[in-house]
Amino acid sequence: MNAQITKLYALIVLLFGLLIGFTSYWSVFDAEALKDERANKRPLLEELQIRRGTILASDGSVIARSIPEGKGENRIFERRYPQGSTFGHPIGYSFIDRQSEFERYHQDELVGNKSEFTSIIDQLTGHRQEGDNIVSSIDPEAQRAAFDALGGQPGSVVAIVPSTGRVRAMASIPAYDPNRARDDVSALNRAAGSPLIDRASQSRYAPGSTMKVVTVSAAIDSGDFTPDSIVDGSSPIEIDGVPLSNSGGESFGPITLTDALTNSVNTVWAQVGEKLGTATMYEYMDRFGFNAKPEIDLPRDELSTSGVYDGNRVLGPDDAIDIGRVAIGQERLGVTPLQMAEVAATVANDGELLQPRLWERVVDPDGRVVKRSKPEVQSEVMSSETAGTVNEMMQNVVNDGTAAGVFPSSLGVAGKTGTAELGTGREGCSLPNQAWFIGFAPADDPEIAVAATIECTSSFGAEVAGPIARAVMESLLR
Repeated sequence: MNAQITKLYALIVLLFGLLIGFTSYWSVFDAEALKDERANKRPLLEELQIRRGTILASDGSVIARSIPEGKGENRIFERRYPQGSTFGHPIGYSFIDRQSEFERYHQDELVGNKSEFTSIIDQLTGHRQEGDNIVSSIDPEAQRAAFDALGGQPGSVVAIVPSTGRVRAMASIPAYDPNRARDDVSALNRAAGSPLIDRASQSRYAPGSTMKVVTVSAAIDSGDFTPDSIVDGSSPIEIDGVPLSNSGGESFGPITLTDALTNSVNTVWAQVGEKLGTATMYEYMDRFGFNAKPEIDLPRDELSTSGVYDGNRVLGPDDAIDIGRVAIGQERLGVTPLQMAEVAATVANDGELLQPRLWERVVDPDGRVVKRSKPEVQSEVMSSETAGTVNEMMQNVVNDGTAAGVFPSSLGVAGKTGTAELGTGREGCSLPNQAWFIGFAPADDPEIAVAATIECTSSFGAEVAGPIARAVMESLLR
């Protein structure tokens, strides 16, 4: 009899142990999987009862806040965006089961998610979960300056502090009002111009001659060329068996690399690309951040990789590629404005690429700073000597070359223009060019790097993208 009682007791203890084990596993260790289960609506309903943290611009002005509706146990919070479309990108939206961009990436901080053990203790003590506030790095004046300068033209502007990676402006046109996303997200998805697409970080464009900044950096840093190296700038020449001409068919003859960048001589830089070879060009492209998702605090599936594409596949150095045309921003090269802002920022920062960041600090509901963003080096792209040399060459572009007359001398800008000639056969586009400007200021002690691009225009980079970059620079350096 005692043996049977002992066995029964052991069975009961085992069953209790299994019950406690499975309960603990589901409620603690596997809680995230349960929350993410699509059929589980409870987390969505619970989240509506949490005051989501406020998102602030760098000056403390409110970008996103949560407004209470109802009382007591029935109280829920609704998200509001008081500045409308100005920060629709890159902040995004958050409504019940739909989120995007910054709002989505910083979900845990904004709803105050801690460990499951902390959550259980909060429930036992009656503490109501509340989200932390986040101060972003975006300067509202610069953001508005970017929008005003774009003037409704489809395109994008990105401004980065070279020494920290802080993103000061990130504008995309067409824009959208995130307040509409709760009810009209389907209509916004179908809207002309795809306003929900953040052109700064998701759209890929041919970079045109702005890519020559990558090529000249590789040429000088590799030791294969100097600023005084002479290359034949005649036009046309054969590159990869196909004739290539300079803009307007202009032929320069023997010319230094400095003059070739100043005048944006295609035939020179295509030859430089071929001489460097695919492996070296790809090595420096990788260092600049190409061929990988940008390391910014936005969801990875909402970011585009800059690189050479065959359909949706990014091509590598072992694929068949016309590297001479890649070197001048042609071939099948597609880049984001964020990527090209990083290129300019790297030259400005003595050859170091800092990870771009949209957040500055996290502040708890009691006003305590619980986390600060710290500059992090993403890669050592080139030596400081090379960066200094490329800086001087880019100053020549602004002072005497393709960007001459666009910027006041008081700004001290270094930069590069670009005009990708894509023709008129693109969907929804009856104009031939993608216009670019990338650069930084002041050149002797850079504080801001900017990339600006305009889609579907008949104008050149200096004419339309240069003034946009100037407006943002002036706003931030005022």
